[in-house]
Order: sequence, then C-alpha cells, then structure tokens
Amino acid sequence: MSSEPRELLGIDPGELRFAFELKKQISCSLHLTNRTDEYIAFKVKTTSPKKYCVRPNNGIVAPRSTFDVLVTMQAQREAPPDMQCRDKFLVQSAIVSQDIAPQDITGVMFTKGSGNVVDEVRLKVVYAPPSQQASINEGSDQECLGSLSYQETRELTEPETIASEPLALISKLKEENSAVQHNNELRDELDLLRREISRQNGYFSLVFVLLVAILGILVGYLMNRRACVNM
Repeated sequence: MSSEPRELLGIDPGELRFAFELKKQISCSLHLTNRTDEYIAFKVKTTSPKKYCVRPNNGIVAPRSTFDVLVTMQAQREAPPDMQCRDKFLVQSAIVSQDIAPQDITGVMFTKGSGNVVDEVRLKVVYAPPSQQASINEGSDQECLGSLSYQETRELTEPETIASEPLALISKLKEENSAVQHNNELRDELDLLRREISRQNGYFSLVFVLLVAILGILVGYLMNRRACVNM
C-alpha cells in the first residue's frame, strides 16, 4: 500500500472556535467525513493536553460515513491577552483494514514508516465572545503550525466532568470537612454511650449493696430469733 500523503478525512469546521467564558467549561464539535471506500483510523492530538479533553480521541470512520468528535476545554481562570489563543490541534488519519478496532489504534499507524496511507490536518483554536463572533487574527494564519509539538489528548468519559482547579480544591475541602464532622459526631455518641453505661453500672452496684445489706439484716434477725426460742 502506498504511503503517499492524500486527503483522507474532511474536517468541519476548519478551526476550533470556543465561545470563551471565564470559569466555565466549553465544548465544540468536529465533524469528520470519510468520502473514500476505505476504513480510516484517526487520532486527535493537541499542543495543550492538560487544557483539553477529546471524546473520543481516536476511532474508525467507516467508508462513506461521518463521525463526530467533541472537544472540551476546561474552565479557565484568566482570559489570554487580546483573546488570542496559540493552542493547536492535529488530526491524524490513516487507511486501515476492516478488522481494526478502535482499541487497536496506535501512534505507529500514523507514521510514514508504517506503510499506511496517512494524512495530517492542523487546526488552530479561536476564542470568540459568547455574544458575538470574534474576528480572526489574520497574522496568525502565517504561523508555522508544523513546527509545534503535539501531544496525546485525554478522552472525556461519562459521567466525568472537567472542573477548574479552584473548584476541585473546594470540593476536596468540603469532603474532608464532612468527614471530620462525621468523626466528631461518632466520637460524641461514643462518649454519651460510655457515660450511660457508667451511670447504669453505678445504679446496679448501689442496688446490689442494698440487697446484700437487707439480706444481712434478715439473716441476723432470724438467727437472733432462733436463739431466743432455744433459750
């Protein structure tokens, strides 16, 4: 099979546009179209893998069919200067045999040395205000995308959600505080139970002493009475 580069997947849109809002998780979709008669494997990479999650981050597109990929950006605490984002995505694709499953996809399949027909499409990220379309910086089109370092993306699985670091820290602190309160409640209940047992033990001890004393008096009375009768 020839490894000569060719366009394997149609990708729409041609850039990842996020309606940027602070402290809010944002998603956008990629629509992959296979117009060939071959099975096409794909893998999505990004220059900022800790910032984005992709579901799924790889897969198989059947002949003459489409496939949707959801890209999710974590909630951001600060907006970039002038709302310009330098993050990039790379969509790799390769012709594979029909018996290949998504879990069998490896990075080697998308290298020219694999002997597969491979293709790569680079996508830039654009931030747009929620209420209007942001203008695209024309100068960014001249940037050399091929010189960037792309890394594996993470796959977001249900029911997982992506939260910002402050929210995650607050949630962790709430859980720890709840555990401490629960431990304190258990400790109080244990102390109360101990006091109750101690009080009941003291009561039973007093009753026992009184009973012994009464029995002693009765025995002494009976013995004295018997002695008087014998006399």
